[in-house]
Amino acid sequence: MTTPTNGPVRSAGPGSPPSGGDERLRRWRLVLGGDTADGTGCALGGRDAAMDGALAALYGKGDKARQGRDRSAGLGASAPSVARWLGDIRTYFPSSVVQVMQRDAIDRLGLSTLLLEPEMLEAVEADVHLVGTLLSLNKAMPETTKETARAVVRKVVEDLEKRLATRTRATLTGALDRSARISRPRHHDIDWNRTIAANLKHYLPEYRTVVPERLIGYGRAAQSVKKEVILCIDQSGSMAASVVYASVFGAVLASMRSISTRLVVFDTAVVDLTDQLDDPVDVLFGTQLGGGTDINRALAYCQSQITRPSETVVVLISDLYEGGIRNEMLKRVAAMKASGVQFVTLLALSDEGAPAYDREHAAALGALGAPAFACTPDLFPEIMAAAIEKRPLPIPDSA
Repeated sequence: MTTPTNGPVRSAGPGSPPSGGDERLRRWRLVLGGDTADGTGCALGGRDAAMDGALAALYGKGDKARQGRDRSAGLGASAPSVARWLGDIRTYFPSSVVQVMQRDAIDRLGLSTLLLEPEMLEAVEADVHLVGTLLSLNKAMPETTKETARAVVRKVVEDLEKRLATRTRATLTGALDRSARISRPRHHDIDWNRTIAANLKHYLPEYRTVVPERLIGYGRAAQSVKKEVILCIDQSGSMAASVVYASVFGAVLASMRSISTRLVVFDTAVVDLTDQLDDPVDVLFGTQLGGGTDINRALAYCQSQITRPSETVVVLISDLYEGGIRNEMLKRVAAMKASGVQFVTLLALSDEGAPAYDREHAAALGALGAPAFACTPDLFPEIMAAAIEKRPLPIPDSA
């Protein structure tokens, strides 16, 4: 873990700024945790000592492989002590580090059950990973906590919408315009700006005019045709972040008049949450993270909802660990592609880096012309734009 640099450092003397060597010792001291074994000989005081205590509470016990000893502090099982610790780390560390430490506390110290208490939720720095944890605890959550949990989830969702919505709408609107463009428009359907731009090479200086050899416009029939998008989301526990992002994107897509959006989540059962797309928080609380996976059954449902294959994009978001009938799953994908459906497989929709996934199934889908790859939220609008325009997908180099 990167050590913080925003706290005070040990001075070389009264009124003197810290030297480079002192700063390095301070950082190593915070990493190693003190006592004679760390070899730094650096004593901490004030804010640095409090910072060290917050680190020790989380990383100080049972971590001998990394540190060679036990550090003395701990969070225990007490909600008040955890709440104080959450307040401390928000005081001493930047938000990005706080989120990492919270995730580590939940994983290493088993603090999930404490998140069922409203006082704890109010103290937590909300992020996508915390939302995933809350959703997995949804069924066990007492009524006194649910409203607080919804408020936490709503804050994260609203922040994501602010970050993602404008670019998504702009990118997809352009793609929809281009996909609807026709080359033989009626006179009153000609898009003169694009027509002139496309024919500038035919400018005749002596006449000071452009001779358009190619007209660009929009046919009335094309304008009335909606694109169909089906988001099919694996809600197994490992896909928590992807479920959060997909729900937000689903709400953004549903807000666009030129796209008809359907959102389907699945484990071994299939649930259609399309009627809740106006509120992604309702969508998220309608999911049930965990359980098995039956991709074939989910795709069978999606296939049954397709009425205009050539105008439909199906996005499967799954790590492809299939518990259903593998061969039937692949046959369904092949059939949908053969009918004209644009089929996209995302192994993850998150910022978490390379996901774990079933490589055999990914290779089989790639052989069908439906390559499977992980996608960040920032890249998702470009992926959707390419699918709508029926052009090659901008697959990341790391895929």
